[in-house]
Amino acid sequence: MTYTPELLEDIRRTADLCVKCNICTTACPVLPTTNLFPGPKYVGPQAQRFRDPTQPSPDHSLDYCSGCGVCTQVCPHGVKVMEINTAAKAEMRTERLRKTPLDPKLWRDTIFGYNEALGQVGGLVAPLTNFLMNFGPARMIAEKTLGIDHRAPLPRFHFRKFRGWFFGQHQREKAPTPPGAPKVAYFHGCATEHYEQSVGRAIVAVLEHNGFEVLLPEQNCCGLPMQSNGNFAGARRYANALLRKLAPYAGQGIPIVVGGTSCGLELKSDYREILGIHTAEARIVAEQVYDISEFLWLLHEGGRLKTDFRDQGGRYIPVHTSCHQKLHRIGRPALDLLGLVPGLTVEEMGIDCCGITGTYGYKHEKYDIAQQVGQPLFDKLRASGVDQAICDNETCRWNIARSSGLQVVHTMQVLAEAYGVAEG
Repeated sequence: MTYTPELLEDIRRTADLCVKCNICTTACPVLPTTNLFPGPKYVGPQAQRFRDPTQPSPDHSLDYCSGCGVCTQVCPHGVKVMEINTAAKAEMRTERLRKTPLDPKLWRDTIFGYNEALGQVGGLVAPLTNFLMNFGPARMIAEKTLGIDHRAPLPRFHFRKFRGWFFGQHQREKAPTPPGAPKVAYFHGCATEHYEQSVGRAIVAVLEHNGFEVLLPEQNCCGLPMQSNGNFAGARRYANALLRKLAPYAGQGIPIVVGGTSCGLELKSDYREILGIHTAEARIVAEQVYDISEFLWLLHEGGRLKTDFRDQGGRYIPVHTSCHQKLHRIGRPALDLLGLVPGLTVEEMGIDCCGITGTYGYKHEKYDIAQQVGQPLFDKLRASGVDQAICDNETCRWNIARSSGLQVVHTMQVLAEAYGVAEG
């Protein structure tokens, strides 16, 4: 059989490329923390050869794969280990729905999948939502009934949304767009819309400072929360709806920048490799999607990035590069950009994973595992002696901040401050 690129997009077939070298097993951050997970090789390519869609699933230990993707990164033969595991989890969820539809964990995982709706509903009564999310008895009830760990980090809900700011206050106050300014579309995702407007405002400020007209397409959740919790049907509905909204921009050759590393990966490759969406819209959108740091670094390489940064006077900030940013396989453009700022020293912590991996670390049965995975990072950050760190993935930011005590910001927030265009 000839393994063409098109054929290899069927991630299950990459299992045949596994030579059982165990490099993925050695690199897995979850395996050393628990005996409930036998490792990515065992539940991934090895088990894939024995999966029969007509037979009951034996994959109970598979649920403890965090989906961080370190295994896929290190495989020397191109086996899509994490992606194989994600697809198998979806099949396992289907079986569980048939056998135990009232299982509270299934309801919890379903709720986690509707991240966009949670942000919308919680934001309507934001003060009450925030009180309950920080009220010990309410958190314990959620843990006992749904298995959402009471210690897991939760974001703050807001009544006012990012899009409301962008089309309201920002349009009234921003400088006029120069004639002929290049256009860039911004996919902000759920986290910026509902929880972290400051990240979106920094991204807009940096892009506009560099002469771009920022467009904000109609958009919805990318579907990743549903995908990572095994609801592929729901994830595909979200994905196809989003592709219809973004394709007109991509079709005009307008680059689409994404601030969240996991959302960006979803648009770039997961729609095709994991969800099996092989439409023209999926292809053309993937070709135009850039991580925001990737986009700006390409701009710098072309001699078009402004470098009028203010000297930071010897400031030091530690950086955690998230697992899903590494899966973009674009190097470390955030570190490269930060290296342009005079008087700023940044240091990558060199730790594979913070443990949270989307919603994995929110689940009570996995919270302690996630914390053990991230402990080396938390210890290293606390030992750095500073009060601020950088990470470009939202749930990683929340987890690191909660577990280390540091303020954790996005690369673009630091760049906006260095440019002198940060709000406040």
